[in-house]
Amino acid sequence: MLLSSAVQPPIISLFSSTSSDPLTLFSSTTDQALLADSFIHFLHDRLSCPLPGSPRVLLHLPTISDATDQQDSPDHGVELGQTVLHIQSPTIRTTYIQCPPIVSPYGDIGIHDGASGLGIRHPWMHLQVRNLGREWSVEVGVVDHVGRTGTIRLSTFQHLQKKPRLKVDHQKSRSPPLLLLPLSFPSSSTRPLTLWSTINIHFPSLLPYFSSPALRSHEDVDQEEETNEDTKSHELASSSHPRTTIQAFIPSGTYSYVSYVRVYANCRLRRIWFGEGGPSQKAPWEFELYSGDWVV
Repeated sequence: MLLSSAVQPPIISLFSSTSSDPLTLFSSTTDQALLADSFIHFLHDRLSCPLPGSPRVLLHLPTISDATDQQDSPDHGVELGQTVLHIQSPTIRTTYIQCPPIVSPYGDIGIHDGASGLGIRHPWMHLQVRNLGREWSVEVGVVDHVGRTGTIRLSTFQHLQKKPRLKVDHQKSRSPPLLLLPLSFPSSSTRPLTLWSTINIHFPSLLPYFSSPALRSHEDVDQEEETNEDTKSHELASSSHPRTTIQAFIPSGTYSYVSYVRVYANCRLRRIWFGEGGPSQKAPWEFELYSGDWVV
């Protein structure tokens, strides 16, 4: 694994938009059918420059004054006076950055073997992102203490669901169970000081959701029953083959490490880091954003 053999300090910075080569550990993917609208580009947050090369066109960005009608207050609504990563696309799932880089030519989502995963053992992940007024998603692969993998996906287009959901693909043995978590940026009615937010994700507290029957959709349950019936029939035909159910592959118990991180369109990204503590942990001064914090 990429970092499993390295000494892991209390804080690991995976991405910083102001470092010398921010995407060294990442691969990036865009929608080649939408060259004007799907791209990944470094620019100054407040000035939105340099502009991306033709034919790419920046989408119209929301501002604090748009949300709060405080055009007369130039200090209300802080944008960053530094370089950030701009990720945009009308097709979210086709445009993203991922660490470690994708090794499969087919771009398989959430699939990493033991040699290619991240191996970061810290229980907390923190992201600093700017709301672009479009749907957005971030995805993390997690592994439990016996090596079972799961995928956590936080999405703003899931917020109408209001509750977590769990999806299990019984037809694809290499596809890990997917935990879908609703996410929404602060409402304009809260009069936010900035469109930037820090998202704090605690993996040990999320791992039990993978084994929660209450989160499974009816389609998943019905499909699993059909799969188990097929397995029983196969066992009757050949008793030498042991029965294997889907529960054997669902992560549970103790959290072990993160295998990959994928950040989709649409957002601006400043930093991703891992730590031993949550929002209350004192981070280096250069990590500070002075905006809203979310805990997941």
